[in-house]
Amino acid sequence: MRTLATIFRWLCRLLLWLVILVTAALVGLAFWYQLPLPETAKKIAIGLWALFALGVLFLDISRRSWIARAAYLLALVAVGLWWASIKPSFDHEWAPDVEHIVTGTRNGDIVTLTNVRDFDWVSETEFTPRWETRTYDLAKLESVDLFLSYWSSPAIAHTLVSFGFEGGDHVVFSAEIRKEKGESFSSIGGFFKEFDLALIAADERDIIRLRTNIRGEDVYRYSVHMPKAGMQELFWSYVETGNRLATVPTFYNTVTTNCTTVVFRLLRALDPALPFDYRILLSGYLPSYIYQNQGFETGLSEAEFRRRAAISALGIAAGDSPDFSAAIRVNDLPAR
Repeated sequence: MRTLATIFRWLCRLLLWLVILVTAALVGLAFWYQLPLPETAKKIAIGLWALFALGVLFLDISRRSWIARAAYLLALVAVGLWWASIKPSFDHEWAPDVEHIVTGTRNGDIVTLTNVRDFDWVSETEFTPRWETRTYDLAKLESVDLFLSYWSSPAIAHTLVSFGFEGGDHVVFSAEIRKEKGESFSSIGGFFKEFDLALIAADERDIIRLRTNIRGEDVYRYSVHMPKAGMQELFWSYVETGNRLATVPTFYNTVTTNCTTVVFRLLRALDPALPFDYRILLSGYLPSYIYQNQGFETGLSEAEFRRRAAISALGIAAGDSPDFSAAIRVNDLPAR
């Protein structure tokens, strides 16, 4: 029994040392992304913090110092209070492509969206900005498409939801980081309050072509089958989300508040029984989730289902044609 007790005590100590190392690293990253100091001063602050954490660890390993543990706990409490004081704000100079968040009003079936983006992109840094007010009739809503855009890892994709109306009009909603001018995306920074969250509404010729033609990403389009009432409710849920984000600043988070989790929460509002799935977080694997729930209805194998969903080549061929939306749908299957 004494041997078991000794092993247990050592396991507890090892766990404590691991906690100190992990929390010290997290605090160091928090300092890097959030301390309002020049880069050199940040490095000095992180270095001093590392020396303090290593000192605590050394004292605990060498003599099991309760004073060192208490000091480290108090330091973590102080860091936690500082972290809680960091709030999102609208008081920034935003990058032009996320300068505005979409908002909307509704009169019966007629929804008026303000700040619909319709940029003409030449490159990621050269474009003609255009923000428009557009009106949509929910009675003429015909389709919902989920776009997945891959730029690096097969496990991660940006998700966009497009609504199609009679006559060929489409509007895409995309939850995105709201970069400040000069900022670039960082998945690690997304854990540390580096970015705000924005909801962008845009023309497909803008937001999809940006990914297929300008950034050279691999883009796929999957039709989502749902009743018209569900499509209408989902559309309005996006508008309400935009209205909220335009008045209440919200931090983006790489895991808990990103493009895919926003989509899932909106769909969950339509169907509270919708199960959580790891593919919600690893959004690159959503195609298998879609196939599992709806894709088999096409009569295609999963591989063919994904192949037909690929639209990058179609987007590149369409260029900046006003018929861009029709061009990326030429592979649509006939209704069954």
